[in-house]
Amino acid sequence: MTPTSPGIAGYNPWLATVLLLLGNFMNLIDVSIVNVALPSIRDNLNATAAQIEWVSAAYVLAFAAGLLPFGRFGDKFGRKRLFLWGVALFTLASALCGFALSMPMLIWSRALQGIGGAMMVPQVMAIMHVMFPPEQKARAFALAGVVASLGAVTGPLLGGALIIGDIWGLDWRPIFLVNLPVGIFVIAAGLRWIPALSSDSRMRIDWIGIAIFSLAVIMVVLPVIEGALLGWPWWCVAMLAAAVPLGALFVWRQVRLARRGRGQLLPVALMRNGGYLSGVAMVMLHFSAIPGMFLVLAIYLQTGFGLDPLHSGMATAPFPLGIMLGSYVTGRFGTRAMSRRMAVGVAIMLAGMAYLRHLTGHPPQPFGVMSLAAPLAICGLGMGLTISPLFQTVLQSVPGRDAGAGSGAMQAFQQVGAAIGIAVVSSLFFVRLNGQGGGDYTGAMSHALIYQLGVFSAILAILAWRGILRGRA
Repeated sequence: MTPTSPGIAGYNPWLATVLLLLGNFMNLIDVSIVNVALPSIRDNLNATAAQIEWVSAAYVLAFAAGLLPFGRFGDKFGRKRLFLWGVALFTLASALCGFALSMPMLIWSRALQGIGGAMMVPQVMAIMHVMFPPEQKARAFALAGVVASLGAVTGPLLGGALIIGDIWGLDWRPIFLVNLPVGIFVIAAGLRWIPALSSDSRMRIDWIGIAIFSLAVIMVVLPVIEGALLGWPWWCVAMLAAAVPLGALFVWRQVRLARRGRGQLLPVALMRNGGYLSGVAMVMLHFSAIPGMFLVLAIYLQTGFGLDPLHSGMATAPFPLGIMLGSYVTGRFGTRAMSRRMAVGVAIMLAGMAYLRHLTGHPPQPFGVMSLAAPLAICGLGMGLTISPLFQTVLQSVPGRDAGAGSGAMQAFQQVGAAIGIAVVSSLFFVRLNGQGGGDYTGAMSHALIYQLGVFSAILAILAWRGILRGRA
């Protein structure tokens, strides 16, 4: 299906993409903006440590568990409809968060936000995958990569500015209320400018599969979030162990449905597609490295060197600038040499991380906002070169009717990877920090970045396994 196909004729795909990515951007910054506000929320609502933890955990759990099911719902009920419903629910939940009078209300509202995010996010890639012809997908996915990375960096910067500004004496509440005008605009404009793509209304929904998949994701994400902070109690280990048979049960059920000619939550054809699976593995690894890095980097900059949240966000600005440059360059190549572009981008990120590890371990004096600009810009450049061909590689083998499921599964594993990465990187950071008496932030940062070096080396190994580095792609 192309922009001139029935259902898309008369629509500007680029205008539709801007609206889709604007909706997605709300979700992206919301994940990181909350971290900056947690101290203010704790003081304002007299929260316990466990409640503060659940402000983030409730969102992540609901979001990760809902991505694949809602991706499939988009295939059946219409992706435009699910996207706009998701934006509406996310916007309503943001208002509830902003006006929350207690911690339980805030936590449940955050879970509702996660459900809204899970409704809209899979539809973004699915609509773009179907809406653009092959020669334009590279630029579209490059733009998506820019937005994804900007969200991770913009959250702390915007959150710091809003909290320091204390708009109308609302303290932390504007970090949620800022979503209201954006959400209303996306809904109003989306009704007119996002095309209503064809859907498969006859598709049967695998409700049992949804329950198994969601439970399996929770069994992984919840202990990963809680385990390191609680010292890995037995129930965390038991939940991780239980995720393995649940995952096997999910796969068995999908295979059984395929043999009976019934619709699957995650099409078996995709699970048997080596290119799709290895691509999803690279997405999970890639996005496990970045959120964890920015989490400990914020602690390093703010607690270790005394930067306030606003200046800490400014210090990371070279990263999205590098992404913009890399995305512009990779977008010019279209569908050419996607595999080699991924390899080059990952290699640049590996070099940038090695440079960042050296510089954070041996910080320049005096230390300022621009002290880490060079390695962060290099890392951003590598990520910008990688994201577009990576997304294209994963989705190019997904047929249009399964675009929602393929996109939802990819982003579900992306979220699982992010949760695992945050847990591992923060554990590496705090184990070293606490082991040195609580003051060795340079050593802790160097220790934490070992994970990033290992991840990007692993991605290069996957690329080599696929034959990319030997010139077969």
